[in-house]
Amino acid sequence: MIKKVSRRKFLQGTGLASGTLVLGVQFAPVFAANHEPMSFSPDVFVSMDETGQVTIISHRSEMGQGILSTLPLLVADEMEADWQRVTVKQAIGDAKYGSQNTDGSRSVRKNYTKLKEAGAIMRTLIQQAAANVWAVPIDQVRIENHQAIYQNQTIDFKNLVKIASTLEVPARESLKLKTEAEQKYIGKPGMKNLDAHEVVTGQAKFGYDIEIPGMKTAVIARPPVVFGQVKSFDASETLKVPGVVKVIEMPALTPPAAFKMLGGIAVIADNTWAAIKGREALKIEWDHGSNASYNTKDHEAVFIQALENPKEVVRNRGDVEAAKKDASKHLEAEYHVAGLAHATMEPPAATARINGDRVEVWACTQTPQAAQGNVMATLEIPKEKAANVEINVTLLGGGFGRKSKPDYVAEAAYLANESKFPVKVLWTREDEIKHGYYHSPSYQKLSGSLDVDNKVTSWYHAMVNHPIGATFDPAAKLAGSTDLGQGDMMFDVPNIKIALGETDTFMRIGWVRSVTNINNVFAASSFADELAHLAGQDPKDFLLQMIGSDRIEDFAADDFKYSNYGESPEQYPAETSRLKNVIQVAADKAGWGQELPEGTGMGIAAWRSFLSYIAVVVKVSTDGNKVKIEDIHMAVDAGKILNPDRVKSQMEGSAIFGTSLAFYGEITAKDGAIEQGNFDSYQMSRINQIPEIHTHIIKSDAVPTGVGEPGLPPFAPAFCNAIFAANGVRHRRLPLKNLTLV
Repeated sequence: MIKKVSRRKFLQGTGLASGTLVLGVQFAPVFAANHEPMSFSPDVFVSMDETGQVTIISHRSEMGQGILSTLPLLVADEMEADWQRVTVKQAIGDAKYGSQNTDGSRSVRKNYTKLKEAGAIMRTLIQQAAANVWAVPIDQVRIENHQAIYQNQTIDFKNLVKIASTLEVPARESLKLKTEAEQKYIGKPGMKNLDAHEVVTGQAKFGYDIEIPGMKTAVIARPPVVFGQVKSFDASETLKVPGVVKVIEMPALTPPAAFKMLGGIAVIADNTWAAIKGREALKIEWDHGSNASYNTKDHEAVFIQALENPKEVVRNRGDVEAAKKDASKHLEAEYHVAGLAHATMEPPAATARINGDRVEVWACTQTPQAAQGNVMATLEIPKEKAANVEINVTLLGGGFGRKSKPDYVAEAAYLANESKFPVKVLWTREDEIKHGYYHSPSYQKLSGSLDVDNKVTSWYHAMVNHPIGATFDPAAKLAGSTDLGQGDMMFDVPNIKIALGETDTFMRIGWVRSVTNINNVFAASSFADELAHLAGQDPKDFLLQMIGSDRIEDFAADDFKYSNYGESPEQYPAETSRLKNVIQVAADKAGWGQELPEGTGMGIAAWRSFLSYIAVVVKVSTDGNKVKIEDIHMAVDAGKILNPDRVKSQMEGSAIFGTSLAFYGEITAKDGAIEQGNFDSYQMSRINQIPEIHTHIIKSDAVPTGVGEPGLPPFAPAFCNAIFAANGVRHRRLPLKNLTLV
């Protein structure tokens, strides 16, 4: 729903001048307790003041992906606003925005049409205002670059704001949205990020940067093992550290972990250094609890046992066992992917201030509404008082899913309430690695059969990992929709079986960038390459053959309860033609099939995830156990592209993230405690290890899909397939600890 809204209501707290044209966008229906629709009550999305300055409120979080500029492009382009006269403000957390969750690569696809319509309404109002001034029909007025034009006369937007604010909002069905040829900003390279200057000059505010009067800094000594508790502690030496003002015991964590605080002992001080030194001086005796028996390496045997007889078959086509018996060739392989941390460059941080019954929070959060709910639950604030809890969203120094879990926000609110100070809770790098939510280690077991013509006749894929659901339900043992929803296998194989194994969970499991596509696609795309070599065929040609004819993949036909990332299969069909096209484009651009020097090879992998189609070709050279990445080509079909530069940066980031994952990414627990603690033991790839990354964007008129995550899954298998092509050594376990990346 879109309306003009009260100028008075909008001006409260915005600092905008009077005489403002204000347009509200309601992103989702708001319902009362009796399920009756409530009146239209959004905060404002777009406005224009008497100077002609356009202000757009972004309801999604900016973490380097460029959404703070990309979403407003839709509005500005449709309304013919001068991009230099556009300002973007970050929204606070509020249910009236609909979903503010900045995850799942869905910000653009969820808001594309609504924001174009908002811009078109603003343009139409300005156009009608100008028509009234000139006393001519509206269709004789042209709107271009912040001006209304009639014959040789022009009027700047600023001179039409007052008149436009008195007009009725045009009906949605009357709007004329721009054609692609008419667009000035959408799909064009070189669009300036609106926050770029502040970021590069150090003026931008991240979670770590918040400073408010009277604020204290807190760090927390958290239990080394999840659900561990403080048995006893001695803070006498801590309180002697200059600058330390208080030591507070946190409530112990009880199941389910969800987004609750981990417990432990908090040290509150005048500055960060004093808080850290005070924490070092604490003497704590821990009761580690039952999870202290967990060892990642030992539990691998449990994973393997779980797939001897998987608990549940989730996709079934034909008869895999019969095809195996009739096969001319058969192959089996096992794949292991280690647990992963998010390793955001900025660890979690949140600041809270409490004044009476009002709570103000500043946080680098991907989910401001969940953060608001977490604060309310922690402080036992009733739902009807939600307006008293304000979540101010800062810029995020990376997210990758970690900052959609607001446990750190609850910590700040709790400590502010207990200490009576405004408190900023900082997670150090060690905290972030040792106490996060982790991508589970996984084990996967695959088999495939070929007939006499080297066509694939059967495909079996079983997987087991600690399920994300266990973080919210400790009894959960089986991967659920969050884990399995990443299952866009589009191979035209007559006999398919996908199965899941059960296991217990001993740590906080959470979604990491691209979620279980990480392990699913590594196994599936590596195994497809193995079958190609078994068949004696070119891996690229074999991959295209496996995908088969142009069609829309019908997952439901295999009794597969596939979520399609929450979108309609009719609007977002799984099209094999698009997957085959990105494979061909990436291969052609990389020079697939060229003669390569000895010790050099190319690998390819492709997948549909987050509704987008990505193919990756990696070229490597090898020398003994040394590997060098020589070249990377990525082809992406994400439907209509709004901001090509941001798509390119997301693909580049995916390749860099994928390199770190493939070579260094490993989180392990011993006696229940995470063994890694900083970038010395959980390394990142370095700039000198990454070559130029070539991104090839497929031009498409299809609806926009996801960009932030789908570039990651095919990278690791393409990389490992390239190593095999270079030296004949197959790698089925990540990370590649026996190799050196140079």
